[in-house]
Amino acid sequence: MSRDEERVKRVQHVLEEQHWDALVCTLPQNVLLLSGYWPVVGTSIAIAMRSGHIAVIAPEDEYDLAVQGWADELRTFAGGSLHNLDTLDRNVRVPLAQIVEKHGLHGRVVAYENSADVQPASYAAMNVYGSSIVQLLQDEIHGARLVSGSGALARLRATLTAHEASCVRAACLQAECAFRAGARALRAGLRETEVAAAFQERLSDTEGRAGGFAYCMSGPNAAEACAAYQRSRSRQLMPGDFALVHCNSYIDGFWTDITRTFSIGEPDARKCGMYAAVLEASRAAIDAVRPGVKAAEVDRAAREVLQRRGFGKEFKHATGHGVGFAAINHLAQPCIHPVSDDVLEPGMTFNIEPAIYCDGYGGLRHCDVVTVTSGGVEVLTPFQAGVSELTIGK
Repeated sequence: MSRDEERVKRVQHVLEEQHWDALVCTLPQNVLLLSGYWPVVGTSIAIAMRSGHIAVIAPEDEYDLAVQGWADELRTFAGGSLHNLDTLDRNVRVPLAQIVEKHGLHGRVVAYENSADVQPASYAAMNVYGSSIVQLLQDEIHGARLVSGSGALARLRATLTAHEASCVRAACLQAECAFRAGARALRAGLRETEVAAAFQERLSDTEGRAGGFAYCMSGPNAAEACAAYQRSRSRQLMPGDFALVHCNSYIDGFWTDITRTFSIGEPDARKCGMYAAVLEASRAAIDAVRPGVKAAEVDRAAREVLQRRGFGKEFKHATGHGVGFAAINHLAQPCIHPVSDDVLEPGMTFNIEPAIYCDGYGGLRHCDVVTVTSGGVEVLTPFQAGVSELTIGK
C-alpha cells in the first residue's frame, strides 16, 4: 500500500500540537490509523513519532499483512513456538526495547490508549492489551511520562482521508452487491437465519480482506432492532411482514453500517405510512449535512419529520454515528445525537438511520452511509432507496 501522507501528516500534527514525542497504539483500528496495517489477532503495536516516523511490531504470522502498510520500520516477534510458552508481554519486549533505544524515547512524553473503546472484531478471538500496556511501557521506556492519547485518537478517526474514504466507499459497493443479491432471494417461508445467510454470502466476494455480518429481523421481531445489537432467529417470514436486514461489511479494516427494510408483498396503508415517514426523515437529515453544521441539527432534521408524522416516540435511538474505523460504536465521532456538540467537517463519514419501532407489530429502519464533502454531502449507499425497490413479490 502506498503511504497515506495525508494521514501521516495529521498524526504528526497532533503529536506536535500536544507536545508528545510518540503515540503508542495496540487496538487494531488505531494500528490501522497510524500505519495502514490492520492486525488480525490484536497483538501488534504501532508507534508514531513526532518526526513522522512510523514503527510497527507485529507477530511473524502477520508479516505478509504488516508489510503492506506504510510503516517505516517493521519488527516482528514469535507469537508462539514448541520451545517455550512465553507470554505476549515477554515476546514483544525485545522489539519494543529496540525501537525505544533507536529513537531515544527514554524520558520522553509518550501517549497511549487509556480509556474504554469499541473495537470491531478482526477475527474470531482477539487479544486486547488493556492495562498491561502501561506496565510494558513503564518497564521499557525508562523515565517516560505517559499521557492519555484516547481523545486525540477519537478525533483523528472522525475525519477520513481521501484514501480512507475510498476504502469505505468500496465496502459500501460490496454491501450493495450483497443487498441486491439477497433481495433477489427474499421470499415468504424463509427463516430469518436463511435470509441473513443469503445477504452475508456475497460480502467476502472481492479482493482483499473482506467480509462482514448480516442479520434479519422480521415481523414483530423487527421492533426489537432498536437494541444495541441485531440477531437473526428461526422465525419464518410471512406475507405482509417487514424484513429488516442490517449489515456491517468491511474491506481491509474499513467498515459500513447499512440497513434496508423490505416488505414481503405490497405494503398495506400502515406500512406505507411508516415508509413515507422514515424515507422523508432520511432525506431531511441528508439534506442538512454540510460542513459547519452541528451534528445535533442533523438529528433534529430527522426527528422533527417523524414527530410531525406521529412517530416521535417510536424513534428510539440517535440518528447516527461515525463509521469507517468503527462498525457499531454509538459514540464514534461525529455523534448524530440530540445533545451532541460535534460540528461536521469535510471527511467525516457516518450513518443516517431514522427508524420506527412499533412494539408487537414491527420495525422499519433505513440506514445509509454518507460522507461530508467541501460542498455538502455524498451518499455512499444510494441503492434500494424507494418503496418500489424495497417491495418483494410485487
